[in-house]
Amino acid sequence: MDIIFLGGLQIETIIGIYDWERETRQTVILDIEMAFDIEKAAETDDIEYTLDYKAVSKRIIAFVETSSFFLVEKLTVEIANVIRNEFDVPWVKITLNKKGAIRGASDVGIVIERGVK
Repeated sequence: MDIIFLGGLQIETIIGIYDWERETRQTVILDIEMAFDIEKAAETDDIEYTLDYKAVSKRIIAFVETSSFFLVEKLTVEIANVIRNEFDVPWVKITLNKKGAIRGASDVGIVIERGVK
């Protein structure tokens, strides 16, 4: 299986459990890997046969910007659900980075995989 990826996708959203986090938008950074068979796209040179990563990114940006979850775990799983269900992706790996969430740590977040590669 081939992998199509988006790296460093920065999106502002409401995320967190503290009162101030419910009032202030924060940036999450996503790295997304998606399994997709690109063989026919490579043979035909036609976007119809591949995963349109621009469409995926636009959908994820719209979803995350309008979301309001308490936990990064919930947000990450819901992003995976959108990708798998709306774009017919059999496997996805998402790294969500909430930079600056922990004093002294440059990066903090979660990595999930869903589906079969």
